[in-house]
Amino acid sequence: MHTGTGPHRRDVRDWIVDLSMFLIALVYAIMTVLDFPPPGPSGGEIPPFPERDMPTWWEIVERIVALAACVSLWWRRRWPTQIAVALIVISVVSQPASCAMLISLFSLALHRPPRTSLVVFGLGVGSVALRSLVVPDPYIPPLLAFLLGVAIQGSVIGWGLTVHHRRELVESLRDRAVHAETEAQLRAEHAQHQVREAMAREIHDVLGHRLSLLSVHAGALEYRPDAPPEEIARSAKVIRESAHQALQDLREVIGVLRAPVGELPQPTMVDLRQLVEEADDVGARVEFTTDYEGTVPDRTGRTAYRIVQEGLTNVRKHAPGADTRVAVRGAPGEGLTVEVRNGRAPVGGSGGRSDGQGLVGLTERVSLLSGRLEHGPTSDGGWRLSAWLPWPA
Repeated sequence: MHTGTGPHRRDVRDWIVDLSMFLIALVYAIMTVLDFPPPGPSGGEIPPFPERDMPTWWEIVERIVALAACVSLWWRRRWPTQIAVALIVISVVSQPASCAMLISLFSLALHRPPRTSLVVFGLGVGSVALRSLVVPDPYIPPLLAFLLGVAIQGSVIGWGLTVHHRRELVESLRDRAVHAETEAQLRAEHAQHQVREAMAREIHDVLGHRLSLLSVHAGALEYRPDAPPEEIARSAKVIRESAHQALQDLREVIGVLRAPVGELPQPTMVDLRQLVEEADDVGARVEFTTDYEGTVPDRTGRTAYRIVQEGLTNVRKHAPGADTRVAVRGAPGEGLTVEVRNGRAPVGGSGGRSDGQGLVGLTERVSLLSGRLEHGPTSDGGWRLSAWLPWPA
């Protein structure tokens, strides 16, 4: 819909419509100028009234004005209000310009707000009344002519307003469709972002644990080249098994990326003891205690596993060789408490402090379950990681 704020560039359809409107208005003006009187009761023609006889100069002016009114329709899209008002004024004294005036009223109702159209329609009603008094029709009573003129203008305005509202409805539906498509695209991008974050957390949790085992055993072989053959063989076995398992985990992650319908095998509370035993094999003593009854929900169990896994990984990174205690306790209705606590590292280290993305990922996991996560240094120079997870009764 053209708003009239700038030049209107016509397409093929606009050229056809504008040419048709111009020709219709021109044909009506020509037929009116020829002034064919209607047949009388006996089949003859009724001559014009004497007061209808106009001087020659007035007929020439009237025809020029009617032609100008028809030509002005080419600019009715750009200035619909101005042209409609001008043609209403002209139609008071120029009957040939009436058709052009009606076409301009339709364009006005089509391209301008209803309030403007109704104001101009009121001006048109006044022009009909004025014409009935100034230039009365010799064949129709003044009251009937007034009512007929108002009805014709009202029908044209009503038709234009109907098309105007229908176009607005179609435009609003189109905007809603575009808006809905944009929202759907944003939701899809948000879902993809969440999936990527979930995959990043899985890669960090799974591969970080395996690679930390490799780092510890490789470091032991580097600093103790004179170790007994049994310990060297044991460390080499752990390195080989951890590397193999890391490759398996990496293949599973890549498989999920290639086939999004798949899902990574998720650990449960049953796998927690095996995780602690692998950490205990590294060389540092890990004490594992459990005190809970019943079956832990799968989602809660997976989160508890990841908490212990991240805690043990951080111990190996920042407090290698430190004694560690893992405790899991709780009951249905009370919640599940998971705690990983380590002492001071035997040689150097930072007591288990982690400033990376692991704790950020754990915080997100725990918050999704409406749980609580706490971590920080202990009085003996170690580190404590504790979480409470809801466990419905």
